[in-house]
Amino acid sequence: MSPQRPPGPRRLRSVLFAPAVRPDLVAKLPRAGADLVVIDCEDASPPGAKDEARAHAAEAGPRLAAAGETVAVRVNDPSTPWFADDVRSALGPHLAAVVVPKLDHPDAVDRVAAALDAAGLDELGIVAGIETVTGVLDARTVLRHPRIVAAYFGAEDHVADLGGRRTSSNHEVATARAWVAMCARVAGVPVCDMIVADFGDTERFRREADEARDLGFAGKLCIHPDQVAVAHEAFTPDPDEVAAARRILAAHAEARRAGRGVAVVDDRMIDEPLAAQARRTLALAGLDPDDADAGGPS
Repeated sequence: MSPQRPPGPRRLRSVLFAPAVRPDLVAKLPRAGADLVVIDCEDASPPGAKDEARAHAAEAGPRLAAAGETVAVRVNDPSTPWFADDVRSALGPHLAAVVVPKLDHPDAVDRVAAALDAAGLDELGIVAGIETVTGVLDARTVLRHPRIVAAYFGAEDHVADLGGRRTSSNHEVATARAWVAMCARVAGVPVCDMIVADFGDTERFRREADEARDLGFAGKLCIHPDQVAVAHEAFTPDPDEVAAARRILAAHAEARRAGRGVAVVDDRMIDEPLAAQARRTLALAGLDPDDADAGGPS
């Protein structure tokens, strides 16, 4: 029997980052209403300020959690000289997870898990950053690790490692993006889509969020509070979608009771794949798909 995964964040429609070296920005994280807030000790904290970043993360994390926020800290990746001190000094049991970038092999996840255990954080789950070329290619193996509770695709680091050019069309990451979503699905963990570095481009963020939901992502990484509401809109089904999903599941359940393999709803043939999509819609809306199967209210 595989080891049971530790609990992770309940919803990941929006994952909002703030630099650990900017306590003023960290203090403002709750205002955005993100599903998960992340105090970032990695890229947003320069090499000469890592001690300062850890101290701020250790101070702000418990305070945010006590105020009702779902909180994580992003540490530096395990190949760096900062990782061990990050685990010892920046983390604590108040966190919902630890975010670890550039995980590209199960051995790296083992190393992170061992460091967490040694720090007395044996129940803390890992949100894995799939960002390098190797990490993307081996994502199916990496994400099956029992300590991983969620993941994200990091397009900027991926393209840098690839030696390509980053474009607003996203054609250069289309294959990697879809592959990471599929690997996360096979592993049974939610995965978040890449950032939009131009945080003033709301239309691009909205377009990418809609694409990400179509690809099976659970949410999107946010680097500005204004992106949170857009992410929630994209990853929360509207009332018409919810009503249609309930009709589909009620008709599908009735067809099964009658011994039929398919049903018809709104001139569409409904079989198990469409019923599975309807269950996913209700799950994204925070509803119980089993109630809809029983013909719940619409």
